[in-house]
Amino acid sequence: MYPVNVLCMKWGVKFHADYVNKLYRAVTRHLSLPHRFVCLTDNSEGLDPGIETFPIPDMPVDITGPERGWKKILTFREELYDLRGPCLFLDLDVLIRDTIDKFFSIDGDVLIIKDWLKQDGTGNSSVYRFEIGRHADVLQEFVRTWPEVKNQYRNEQEFISAVLLRKQALGYWPDNWCLSFKRHCMYHFPLSLFKTPRCPDSAKIIVFHGHPNPDEATAGNAGKWYRFMRPTPWISKYWQ
Repeated sequence: MYPVNVLCMKWGVKFHADYVNKLYRAVTRHLSLPHRFVCLTDNSEGLDPGIETFPIPDMPVDITGPERGWKKILTFREELYDLRGPCLFLDLDVLIRDTIDKFFSIDGDVLIIKDWLKQDGTGNSSVYRFEIGRHADVLQEFVRTWPEVKNQYRNEQEFISAVLLRKQALGYWPDNWCLSFKRHCMYHFPLSLFKTPRCPDSAKIIVFHGHPNPDEATAGNAGKWYRFMRPTPWISKYWQ
């Protein structure tokens, strides 16, 4: 029996090594199952020695232009180095605040966050689980139809969701497992002037999509001039 896998990606300069290290430590604290923590990256400098690293595989099409996260589609390769079995992909800017063992035991094929706004079944790929090699046709279709894909889909999660929904292979985490910091923790103006963002007790993972990221939110910087938020010290309890 293979250990389960936790996978992340780091490329470019958007996130520094400390984001990977903090995610690694959070997984270590909150996952009791035997596991491998793997980072696919173009620069392993500064990463904790306990983190397994592999180069990000070459993209089989030219994605020149807005990045839009297309590299995540490479997780659906038929072979991904020596990884085997179930794999939980985590974005670097997620905060784990409770056990994630059940992310590996809940029934389903490919499981993803159900997008908090869209009603068409699109998933948010900040947290998704899949079986290594099982849906290689996702990447194959991406390569085969790339010119149309980049015009039809805004980002990789829209494409992945559409293909897997068509195959009836996509399911969703329970609604309260993965919550959005922006939508479920922050208060709207004028309450944001007086109230510190809340920490939902039911959330296992809090997702920081767009702005603010965890560093910004801890300091009270919403990342947008028109959005005010108070500093959020409770983030440091989990983001360390």
